Amino acid sequence: MQVSLGLQTDKAPGEYARLARLAEDAGFDGVSVFSDLLYQPPVAALLEMAGATSRLRLGCACWNPYTLHPYEIAGQFAAVDAASSGRAYLGLAKGSWLEAIGLEAPRPIAHLRDAVGVVQALLGGEGAGYDGEVFRVEPGVRLRYPVERSRAPILMGSWGPLGTALAGEVADEIKVGGSANSAMVGVVRSRLRRGLERSGRPADAVGVVLGAVTVVDRDGDAARRHARRQVAMYLDVVAALDPTVTLPDDLLPAIRARLAEGDDEGAGRLVPRDVLDLFAFSGTPEDIASHARRLIGAGVDRIEFGTPHGIDSAEGIALLGREVLPQLED
Repeated sequence: MQVSLGLQTDKAPGEYARLARLAEDAGFDGVSVFSDLLYQPPVAALLEMAGATSRLRLGCACWNPYTLHPYEIAGQFAAVDAASSGRAYLGLAKGSWLEAIGLEAPRPIAHLRDAVGVVQALLGGEGAGYDGEVFRVEPGVRLRYPVERSRAPILMGSWGPLGTALAGEVADEIKVGGSANSAMVGVVRSRLRRGLERSGRPADAVGVVLGAVTVVDRDGDAARRHARRQVAMYLDVVAALDPTVTLPDDLLPAIRARLAEGDDEGAGRLVPRDVLDLFAFSGTPEDIASHARRLIGAGVDRIEFGTPHGIDSAEGIALLGREVLPQLED
């Protein structure tokens, strides 16, 4: 079981390197950066972290084939993989909120399948081409530069049964982003089975990753207050995707109303503790270690502690490394 950190791409130049060095020194296995709509493109952050570290696995969770052509995704991955001497992974997901920039997202499974096909065909360098439903590469087309590896380790970001089944066919990991719910591990394993069987892959071919907002502090109540504000902003998106959760009927409309008024603090106060614990890691180091152990017991392969990590990010990362990771080593 591995533990990684997830960073939002909203930082000043130099800050990614500082946080990545802190994560590496603290003993984390990897650092992911998000590629959420209207934040910085992930490649600059990944290249900065690649130059500042020697051991961490690095990747984007996730690139989006609706906003970036798979040819460009292949090139950005190749650049990070070369800069990190083969420590990169490549995450793909449909993403959310695309309507805000006038994009529709039809046929997501075809887009994701073809994105993997194009990326692997280009990195493979054999010139075999790829003929997909949405994206294609002509036979004989090759990248015009050397690559570190001829195959990208693929992470698929998905909550749904079809995306998870696709991961069973073509990915190395499946990430459920925004979940800290141990019950989702069994759901994901069940949904993976369809794709694994269809492609003739072994049952353990795809690792299950859960990642969510994380806030650790010695003052557990302060950590949970901070986490509630973060969770309130995306609960409307992810809560309906978790088949194991039933929320009170009036909760999401009330949160939406507070957010529409610009009252993030008030929206956060509406998130009950039991709901918070399904969609975030928050509290003291002991709280978060206990929470993580429940996921480990459920069979998760990697836990990703997501931004902001603490009331102060650097202090949160240091506290996670110093007091949470040692409790997970057994």
